[in-house]
Amino acid sequence: MGHCPEIKQSLIVGKLLTVKATGTTRKRTRCQPMKIAAQREYSGSLAFLQESVQNRFMMKNSGLNSMTGYGRGEAEIDQVRIVTEIRSVNHRFLDIVVRLPAGWLSFEEGMKRVVKKYIKRGRVDVFVSVEGQLSPEKQVTVDWKLVAGYVQASKEIEKHFNIQGELTLSDLIRLPDIWLIEESKWDEDHYRSALFASLEKACEALQAMREQEGQHLAEDLAFRIQKISGIVAEMEELAPQVVESLEKRLYDKLKEWIHENQEMEDRILAEIAVFADKADITEELTRLKSHTKKFLESLSSEEPIGRRLDFLLQEMNREVNTIGSKANHQSISMLVVDAKSELEKMKEQVQNIE
Repeated sequence: MGHCPEIKQSLIVGKLLTVKATGTTRKRTRCQPMKIAAQREYSGSLAFLQESVQNRFMMKNSGLNSMTGYGRGEAEIDQVRIVTEIRSVNHRFLDIVVRLPAGWLSFEEGMKRVVKKYIKRGRVDVFVSVEGQLSPEKQVTVDWKLVAGYVQASKEIEKHFNIQGELTLSDLIRLPDIWLIEESKWDEDHYRSALFASLEKACEALQAMREQEGQHLAEDLAFRIQKISGIVAEMEELAPQVVESLEKRLYDKLKEWIHENQEMEDRILAEIAVFADKADITEELTRLKSHTKKFLESLSSEEPIGRRLDFLLQEMNREVNTIGSKANHQSISMLVVDAKSELEKMKEQVQNIE
């Protein structure tokens, strides 16, 4: 929680005057009740985070899905086994690729519609294989024109060479190329139900794996956001020291010059107050606390939240960077490094969330 610039400046000038008059004595100002209130507010927020981690993310279903998974489904019909395998990996959008045996391409769009019921985001590869013989019906007919040609030719041979003989049935059936074997087009609708049954099984297995992995991700992210919340609490305790330390360093550097220029004293102190106010990290800490709370609340959503979590991480990283650049304080700098390390680990995890 921040204060208006006028209040901050008056408080800082008051403390500077105290430093000048007493050297080490710290003045009790109305900033102390505000600080106490801020600490109480954050204690309640941290308690909320801890309770949420314990009660919400130790459940079996957090509603969060990973984008990585694998599923397999089988179905049989007429001694033909249809096997469908489906694999998903992380991707910015939903991209579905279906690989089917030759002659089955008409099923592709319908299969994509089924996959979309289960998956909202990710790269999805679907592989279909068929084990067994697809046996279309065969029909045998006789090429009567060719048979008639053989018979006529045999008669002409008999007449031309004066050869006697009878052309029998056994002779005819041994003649080449008189038999025509036609394969009827196989009925793809006959295999449709088995194909889509295997696809549904594969999608269910894939979704179960994605949910299980998502649960692990949710627990890990909740644990890390709790660590960041603890870091923020430590930063908030150190925040007043940042301004006070800068004020004292500035005053010590200008003390001798101010002593020789009494008429400029008030103006110089006011300028110091304004400059020191720029090192105040209260507002960044307030926004950082808000982001951590929203992040934790989002983990229990039933909707795809990967992009939302990624956005919140970017905002948290922005606030942490600002704190690091504003607070010229060794302890806070170390906490900034810790926070950035946790945020980087979380970013890697969030890239795999749907």
